[in-house]
Amino acid sequence: MKKLLLVTALFALLISFSFAQKPYKVVFYNLENFFDTINDPEVHDDEFTPEGPKKWNSVKYKKKLANTERVFFDIAAINKDYPVVIGVSEIENRSVLEDIIATRKLAPANYRISHFDSPEARGVDVAFLYRPDVFKKEGEKAVRTVIPSLPDFKTRDILTLWGTIENEPFFFMVAHWPSRLGGKEASEFKRIAVGEQMRSIADSVMRANPNMKVVMMGDFNDDPTDKSIAQGLGAKFKLKDLKEGDFFAPYADMLKAGYGTLAYGDAWNIFDNIVVSENLAKGSTGKLKLQQAPGSKFYGNIFKQLYMVQKEGQYKGYPLRTYVGNNFQGGYSDHFPVYIYIGK
Repeated sequence: MKKLLLVTALFALLISFSFAQKPYKVVFYNLENFFDTINDPEVHDDEFTPEGPKKWNSVKYKKKLANTERVFFDIAAINKDYPVVIGVSEIENRSVLEDIIATRKLAPANYRISHFDSPEARGVDVAFLYRPDVFKKEGEKAVRTVIPSLPDFKTRDILTLWGTIENEPFFFMVAHWPSRLGGKEASEFKRIAVGEQMRSIADSVMRANPNMKVVMMGDFNDDPTDKSIAQGLGAKFKLKDLKEGDFFAPYADMLKAGYGTLAYGDAWNIFDNIVVSENLAKGSTGKLKLQQAPGSKFYGNIFKQLYMVQKEGQYKGYPLRTYVGNNFQGGYSDHFPVYIYIGK
């Protein structure tokens, strides 16, 4: 009887321990034109200054800062754990990032910053925030985006960040791909080129270390089923189709099911994507792998709360933006953030 009770107690302890192991969250969020209020003569940021057409001032800046703090903290509250790595786009400089991580609700996470100024004309960049207590950084590098047929083309860099989580090697990339200016089809070759470049980077690091787990994220200005991701990145949509060295696009199923991260013309798109390597998707190396959220059939997640949604007017149901034209809405972003879970 005592032996049975001991076995039962040990089993209960193991079960409770397994539930205590929270999965890690990795997030991407397009912050929609998060500029400081200072006019930088090196970039075209006049629109977002107190004297510019948007009358961007410290009061509006602090409102956007509080909104950003709320979103990230509410994502942390999902499983009562701050995201391990957060990729962002459309931030003007390091100063903005420093203000974000210093907010009262985010300061306890002790986030560190990975950021480089890019050659984008308006001065908006991509960046990473990461928790040094979990992600042990080993290096970072900004890679200039290359469009072979447009040698003088300048856009946001591809930011790379690598290190370990629980002693397993991880390689993160965040990018903001060229827009659909001029039309989706006419501009598609640019996004395909960036997809091919990111895939080339990923393949090279995985050749050097087959155990490397790769996470590519960003505002790709394309849906996960478009050519830039399906062919440029070469991402597959089903776990069962993955072979060694492949990449998985978890948001393809969500798009087909009608979900979206931004809306245009009453149609939803998922431009905000996270793509992962096969060894992370299936856990074929190491112990950490992609996980579904509790009760979800999807491996991707979109963070959408009522306070982040436009309640009335022409854009009812859309993400509540900071501006519509030059009219300040006091909102969050024209995109919803996305996130994945990584755990044992």
